Amino acid sequence: MSEPFRFSLTDQEKAYLKDLVRLSIASRLKPGGGPGQPPEPPTETLRAQLGAFVTLELNKRLRGCIGHLVGSGPLFTTIWNMAQAAAFEDPRFSPLTPREFADVEVEISILSPITPCPDVERIEIGRHGLIVRRGFQSGLLLPQVAVEWKWDRTQFLEQTCRKAGLPPDAWRQKDTEILWFEAEVF
Repeated sequence: MSEPFRFSLTDQEKAYLKDLVRLSIASRLKPGGGPGQPPEPPTETLRAQLGAFVTLELNKRLRGCIGHLVGSGPLFTTIWNMAQAAAFEDPRFSPLTPREFADVEVEISILSPITPCPDVERIEIGRHGLIVRRGFQSGLLLPQVAVEWKWDRTQFLEQTCRKAGLPPDAWRQKDTEILWFEAEVF
């Protein structure tokens, strides 16, 4: 990716999406609550078809993270659905409780198109997210993960391999595919 990811959101659009995550989760937490429908977005930009992840943290620890790599519908609908999935369907966690909801912090990542990484030396920590695939195994780490863990490029590649269930040095093997993307994170 030689060109930077040029998709950007206004402060109003970011606030709408953050509010949308909370509204989505709240709608499911209500007694008898179901998936519901998101309110219409304030701008056409939020109808773009892009991949996105919703990450929930509680006390600075991961509490749920679910996303779509590529857009399969309008961004605002993807965020609505991924908010509920992160809160109630992440298999690593029990469903979010109303008590936890009051304290949960939300992070949203809007993904650029995903392309093959032409040269691992071009991977920039904090800029690129990675996907490592070999056979039926695949692992993804968002750009901010390497920053949070203070990894260098090699550690980032190794950890993405581990996420895929592969040996840490699998990224060096010819039959391993390395993909990259950028994200707007807020």
